[in-house]
Amino acid sequence: MNDNLDNNEIIFFSNSCERVMHPFYNKHIVFTGALSTMTRSEAAKKARTCGALIQGAVTKDTHFLILGKNRRDKSTKHLKAEQFMHRGYDIQIIAEEDFMWLISMQKEYVPSTIL
Repeated sequence: MNDNLDNNEIIFFSNSCERVMHPFYNKHIVFTGALSTMTRSEAAKKARTCGALIQGAVTKDTHFLILGKNRRDKSTKHLKAEQFMHRGYDIQIIAEEDFMWLISMQKEYVPSTIL
């Protein structure tokens, strides 16, 4: 019996084949430009809690490039991500507002057979 049923941090699965998933789970993320709502370090920490893997530079393994709201022109990272996209790599460039929305999403239960 569990005495912590009121604790939202504890997740119980009815099926042992289920696990928690998030759009950033096991995805490589790079930040560019200054964020307006938090530091990059804080943003990286929040992304890691969603299962993200943080990178310092854009590579062919990058899945998401997060554009900080406080930027002037396209950064070198932004240009490199666009080059990889033109070569057929699946990199998504998203604005800071969208990143904030994604990290606030509830985790979904997804059967591991779908992964």
